[in-house]
Order: sequence, then structure tokens, then C-alpha cells
Amino acid sequence: MAVVKADGYGHGAVPAAQAALGAGATWLGVAIAEEAIALRAAGIEAPILVLGWTPPEQAGEAIAAGIDLTVFSLADAAAYRGGRLHVKVDTGMTRLGFSAAEAPGAVADLAALPGVEVRGIFTHFAGSDEDDLSGARRQLATVQSVLGALPFRPPFVHAANTAAVFRLPEAHFDLCRAGIGLYGYGGPGLRPALRWLTRIAQVRDVPAGTGVSYNSTYVTETSERLATLPVGYADGLPRSLSNRGAVRVAGCIAPIRGRVCMDQTVASLAGSPDAKPGDPVVIIGDGQWADEVAATAATIPYEILCRIGPRVPRIYLRA
Repeated sequence: MAVVKADGYGHGAVPAAQAALGAGATWLGVAIAEEAIALRAAGIEAPILVLGWTPPEQAGEAIAAGIDLTVFSLADAAAYRGGRLHVKVDTGMTRLGFSAAEAPGAVADLAALPGVEVRGIFTHFAGSDEDDLSGARRQLATVQSVLGALPFRPPFVHAANTAAVFRLPEAHFDLCRAGIGLYGYGGPGLRPALRWLTRIAQVRDVPAGTGVSYNSTYVTETSERLATLPVGYADGLPRSLSNRGAVRVAGCIAPIRGRVCMDQTVASLAGSPDAKPGDPVVIIGDGQWADEVAATAATIPYEILCRIGPRVPRIYLRA
């Protein structure tokens, strides 16, 4: 199952789904019904599972589009009649799901509803990416106990996310839900799929004592050559990179000067003084991937990728 929620982790849901299906994926996973319906509208016919909550008023449209829904409440299930359901079991994430004790009875109750097909049962690991896998293995043991208590085994049992694909082969079951790994992070030997570039809008030389950007949180100590870049936090460049992060110009580090603005950012050209307007600037790419940007911004690469906004054009290159 190729997980393409959050606009394909910022890469574009439809192209990511098409590429994954072309490479052998047989399922797609999304977070909400709107994402699934958009894939159907793009002509994608593969099985799709909504991994999160589907409000009852949206269920009819999703079911009519042949989309599988997650269920973790018998009250919601009444609105999901006519649909294919995957029962979510909470084994330690403490987020969504029937408890392990509730799950066998819930499966029986759901199967008794007219027009309902219990097509799957699944859980989600809270820490399969941690050095210590004892918590993930406890969750896996809980899954096994639930499976042993079910009145019948649904066709699709799934638990493994990207980290578990690599580290817990015993959790592979009938489907593996690859998410961040599809985009080049979270496992060994992976190559990031996305480079994020902008271009220099203006180059200017300023004297010592010049304040840069809002509130002059950076003031030049000597004369400095600066580049203004047409990208900001509205595009997904974290404001937390203000005076901390960097981009790359002509292969050289170009530190961000002052505050990242909504639409523009200023960077130093001390390492690449010959740069000129129109030259490319790397935000994510060679020498600076999303995990490195995330570390500077005190977050995770998932957030960096998902925050890249819709006004940033996506250009797809195929081998």
C-alpha cells in the first residue's frame, strides 16, 4: 500500500500514486475521504483505504466511489453500510481504534450489519523507528492475540509502516503501508525523491550596520552581499529557520539572514559572491536534504515535505 496522504507527503498525490502503482503497488492509502475522492476523479481505479475518520455525512460518496473506510466505532458503522471496512485496533498508539479487548466483538457485530464487508483489520506502530523495538513487539504480540480471538480473519491484515517494513518482517502480514519510505526517508538505502529549488530575485551589497528583514533581527557586522529569494513560510519554508537555516547557492552554504517572511527570504552570498539574479538556489537537494533542514528547524522531515505549499510548482522527472 503506497500511502499518498497529505498530497503525497508534499510531492503531489496523483503523480505519486501513479508512480507507485506503476512500480507495483496494489493499494493506496490516504488520511481523509476528500483525498481518496480526488484520486478517483483523476482516474485512479486501484483500491484506496481512508486510514483516518470519515464523517458519516461523507461516507455515502466515498462508498459510491469504491473507497474502503476505516472503522473504530460501531456508531459510525451504521453510516458505512454498503461499504468495505477495515477495523482499526489501538494496540499502543492511543489515537484511533477499538481496544484489543473490544476488537473481536466489534468485528462480529460489524459483519452482522447488512451490506457491510469487513475487508481488513489493522493497527499502527507508535515506535517502530526507535532503536529499542520492545514496544513495537508488544504491539505486534497484541495484534496476534486479537487475530487469535477473531470470529474470522478478514482478507487483509496490516500493521507495518515504513520503519516496520525494514525492521519487523514478522509484521508484514497481507499488506505493508509504505509512507515516508516512498519519498526517500526512513529506511536504509533510500534516495530522496524531491529537490526543492528557488531562484535569486535580487542581489545587493549593503554596508555594516544594515538591518535585514522584519524587526531587523539580523544586523550586518561588515559589508555583506545578500540575495533576496522569492520563497517564504507561505510556501512551506519554516519561519523557525530565521537566522538559523541556510540554502545553497552554486554549491556553497548561504545562511538565512533575518526573519523568513511570508513570501520572501534573504540569504548571504558570502560563499558565492558571483551569484546573480535568476541563479538557482537549493532549499532541499544535494548536500541538504529534508532531514537536515528538519534538524535545524527542530522538527521532522515529514513536516518539512508536507508543508511545501501548492503555489510551489512541481516538475516531474522520470527515469
